[in-house]
Amino acid sequence: MKTKLSLLFYLKNPKNYQKGPVPIYLRITVESKRAEFTTGRECEPSRWNAVAGRVSGAKEAVKSVNAYLGNLEQQLLDAQAALVRDNALITAETIKNKFLGVGPKERLLMAVIADHNERMKALIGQEYAIGTFNRYKVLERHTSAFLKSHFDTSDFDIGRIDFPFIADYEFYLRSVRKMGNNAVVKHVKMFRKIVNICLGNGWMNLDPYLNFKGKFKKVDKAILTRAELDLMANKEFASDRLAQVRDTFVFCCFTGLAYSDIQKLEKSQIARGIDGEQWIFSQRTKTNVKSHIPLLPEALQIIDRYKDHPFCESRGLVLPVPSNQKMNDYLKEIAVICGIDKVLTSHVARHTFATTITLQNGVPIESVSKMLGHTNIRTTQIYAKILDTKVSEDMQALKGRLLKRFGTEG
Repeated sequence: MKTKLSLLFYLKNPKNYQKGPVPIYLRITVESKRAEFTTGRECEPSRWNAVAGRVSGAKEAVKSVNAYLGNLEQQLLDAQAALVRDNALITAETIKNKFLGVGPKERLLMAVIADHNERMKALIGQEYAIGTFNRYKVLERHTSAFLKSHFDTSDFDIGRIDFPFIADYEFYLRSVRKMGNNAVVKHVKMFRKIVNICLGNGWMNLDPYLNFKGKFKKVDKAILTRAELDLMANKEFASDRLAQVRDTFVFCCFTGLAYSDIQKLEKSQIARGIDGEQWIFSQRTKTNVKSHIPLLPEALQIIDRYKDHPFCESRGLVLPVPSNQKMNDYLKEIAVICGIDKVLTSHVARHTFATTITLQNGVPIESVSKMLGHTNIRTTQIYAKILDTKVSEDMQALKGRLLKRFGTEG
């Protein structure tokens, strides 16, 4: 779309002006935004033709000023054409700067992402979890690789980010990085935060996401059945590391804690609740939402098992939890040993709590949502996958009631 440019020469009275020649200014207008500067020439107000934007008269001095103004006009049109050729941002200010030879303050994409990540790093533990920071570091790497692959450059003028840029980036993530749909949508959503920073600072004029739509696809979340959970809980392991990871996983199955929350769960966060029983009183790392969870007997047994563990005693923690990567690696080993044909991760335990342990056993979804520390119940509904076994049990019970009521009739 061609940018509409308007140029206007006008007289601008200086402060405390009384009489005499007045400076001639040039105003540039692009999409209702203005920039102006003095031409370095002056004119008596009585000699100025505001409609023509020129000095009235036939003297050589007048012709010289008008020729100079005409030359300025052409130079500004040339400056606009140069910006168009460079595929640069076209604004009144950029045209003015191009004409004056003033380079705008450099605003490059990778520099903005790096600055965002440094600020986030400084707030880890206060406003952000380490996992969130790590995801933005991945964003930084993928964006850098995209620029190199698609534009053969190490950085990119943020003023040039448009809808095609976002669409090409999305395609790159799908085709080159081999990301699944939901991973791509999450990644592009994180990139939008960077774009919003640029828009908020006035470094971009138009939102490139204006017509962009990314939609999550419904994915069945992996969970353990009660039989699989019991099998794992009762399995004997020769390795202490596998036994400890198994216990941590099972504990999460009976509490719904996410990895980031179980890793830092302190003994001081376990206390008597409103019913006089032991509860967990914590705050979710991801959302800072309070989470109060009554402890089931299975979870209490695991706590008791590690109360004297040196790692836990020295740090005041409930369980000896390894890094998330190690835990997920060990869970894969455990799945093989137990004959469970599912990809186990630390988050599968949280899904299992939401379904197999609570919802399947009649716990209202509102209570499950509160224990999981969700900010709204729609998030809980994603976890709330009702198992086929539960559907079967409910229908068998219904059959029994119907037979009892109508079986002898007719």
